[in-house]
Amino acid sequence: MADPTLKSDSGNPFTSVPVEITISVGKARPLIGDLLNMNENSVLPLDKRVDDPVELYVGDKLIARGELEEMEGGQEGQLAVRLTEVAEFESGL
Repeated sequence: MADPTLKSDSGNPFTSVPVEITISVGKARPLIGDLLNMNENSVLPLDKRVDDPVELYVGDKLIARGELEEMEGGQEGQLAVRLTEVAEFESGL
């Protein structure tokens, strides 16, 4: 796990560059025939349960795991992720 007491280097110009993180909630493996028969109200089952951890990726690198949450207050209804594991730069997750 990463040390939460470590601070980013504010003198480093890369610390202000945004990065896109992909949150993976699961995978589906339908048959092609089932996929072709899907319509607007079809349900695609995933290989995960609602309470299972989600995985966070930058590119193809797993950087963290967490739990989905719903934001409260002014952002009620918006999804968020509470991190439960964070990769260390040297060894990964």
